[in-house]
Amino acid sequence: MSTKPPISIEFFPPQTSEGVEKLRATRARLAELKPEFFSVTFGAGGSTQARTFETVFETQREGYEAAPHLSCIGSTREHVREILKRYQDAGIHRIVALRGDLPSGVGDPGELRYANELVEFIRAETGNHFHIEVAAYPEYHPQARSPKDDLLAFKRKVEAGANSAITQYFYNLDAYLHFRDECAALGVNVPIVPGIMPIVSFSKLARFSDACGAEIPRWMRRKFESFGDDSESIKAFGLDVVGELCARLIEAGAPGLHFYSMNQAGPTLALCERLGLQG
Repeated sequence: MSTKPPISIEFFPPQTSEGVEKLRATRARLAELKPEFFSVTFGAGGSTQARTFETVFETQREGYEAAPHLSCIGSTREHVREILKRYQDAGIHRIVALRGDLPSGVGDPGELRYANELVEFIRAETGNHFHIEVAAYPEYHPQARSPKDDLLAFKRKVEAGANSAITQYFYNLDAYLHFRDECAALGVNVPIVPGIMPIVSFSKLARFSDACGAEIPRWMRRKFESFGDDSESIKAFGLDVVGELCARLIEAGAPGLHFYSMNQAGPTLALCERLGLQG
């Protein structure tokens, strides 16, 4: 591969002191890849908000660019304004703006109901201070009424001021290429960075994929199922198929790769080593 695409890596906020220590070690190992930024997730309705702040600010203190996720569902403009000011004051310059999901049992969607409204609000409040990432769904959002509705929702986020997008993970290259072409046909030309989910445990991946609408192709499912509890074969096959997917994405001109690390260093490091993407 003649050119190395930029990479970025996602973490979730640890829930325990042991998790905090583990993430510090993970971040130090993954920093060797020289990612453009580390993103940090934000739970349903901001349920991990305090831990998100702690993880973001610690990442930044260590000298890395941190990109906090910010979801708007179930929140108020004033609350979002306070968070934006806190990030501005801390010198954060990149945000992943998401609608998010309502926590179970909460019925009020809040004052900002959709991601495009959040993007518009961030721009109105902070101008061009933040590089705004938004989500994209090559296999379409599971709650979208139709593929066309989902594409138009994505277009609205870009028109509201998003700079670039990170996709839900996928294992079907054609889904990404088709989505990219459809966006271009609509005049949506921001970089759409593929989200990459390394495969370590097939049973966990299958449950998560069924819930979020990411397809695991039948041939992959059957192969994984044939390994039973043979975790080493699952990891080896996962590395093969995801490595091949990444190589083909790079060859197809993907503007970068965003790795969902699940707070583990090994799987992402193994993929980047195979792809020749070490820092």
